[in-house]
Amino acid sequence: MATFRNRYGKWQGRVQRKGQKPISKSIHTKQDAERWARSLETDIDKGAYTNINLAERTPFKDVIFRYLDEVLPTLRHHNVNQYRLKALARHWIAQLSMSALTPTQVGKYRDERLKIVSNGAVIRELAFISSIINQARREWGINMTNPVPLVKKPSTPAGRNRILNEAELNRLLEACKPRVKNGNIWVYPLVQFALATAMRRGEILGLRWSDINFEKRTAFIPMTKNGMPRTVPFSSKAIELLQQLPRSMSGYVYPIEGPTLSASFHRARTKAKLEDFHFHDLRHMAISRMAEKLPNLIELSAVSGHKSLAMLKRYYHPNPELLAEKLG
Repeated sequence: MATFRNRYGKWQGRVQRKGQKPISKSIHTKQDAERWARSLETDIDKGAYTNINLAERTPFKDVIFRYLDEVLPTLRHHNVNQYRLKALARHWIAQLSMSALTPTQVGKYRDERLKIVSNGAVIRELAFISSIINQARREWGINMTNPVPLVKKPSTPAGRNRILNEAELNRLLEACKPRVKNGNIWVYPLVQFALATAMRRGEILGLRWSDINFEKRTAFIPMTKNGMPRTVPFSSKAIELLQQLPRSMSGYVYPIEGPTLSASFHRARTKAKLEDFHFHDLRHMAISRMAEKLPNLIELSAVSGHKSLAMLKRYYHPNPELLAEKLG
């Protein structure tokens, strides 16, 4: 049954159903309040009413921090994603209530971010926003529609094919070497190791000495990007690089955090005057080099860790001059 009262110049309608919390709303006129109450009672009787009170009073920022505390630690690569979510929590969109996260607002966020970061980065950020909202809807009682699927995603960027020539590579390696007063001692050997193994950055940073079998020249990776464990075969060059390293008390082969590596690599890339080159491009280069020794794509995928040959093709960049020589 609905009740009405005049409060501070407005009419407050209040609808109560047995077993449910009362729902109230303040409206300028009694006639409009009665109309709202009748409509609400009809929706409740039909089972079509969704209580959005919690969504209206919960800022998106609070949901992000709860996701950081409760969900993110259970996911892989949580250390890297922690920085991304904290940055999202500082953005203006995080100040909106959950009910105010409309497709229009998410589209505005997308357009703003596209002026700063790449299409791929925006696609990942939208996926994070969608994941957080779905968690809040399924587990935390926030009734709302996820607006992200209704927003047009940026076009997926084409696969990268940035390969350094010898002069560029020499400049990069020289820039990665630590100096007396600054620089990180792990960046130079880590870059060399990435070129020798074609391992992903996360796999390298997570590699422990206990994972390595020097006798068999392999390393066991318990969890990879595609969610499956794999054993990585090492070349004699990779083993030599490992044997030259000091051993950290942490047990990690390269005891350096992801953000620290990113910052150090960025400084080295700038110093080497290299444009449009990312750390992940080292993996492209390594796979292209290995393809000359392992022309069998099945064997090459066993080294690179690709489950799909179609994905491997994006990373495999054969040398046209060598192909011409093979054609005769």
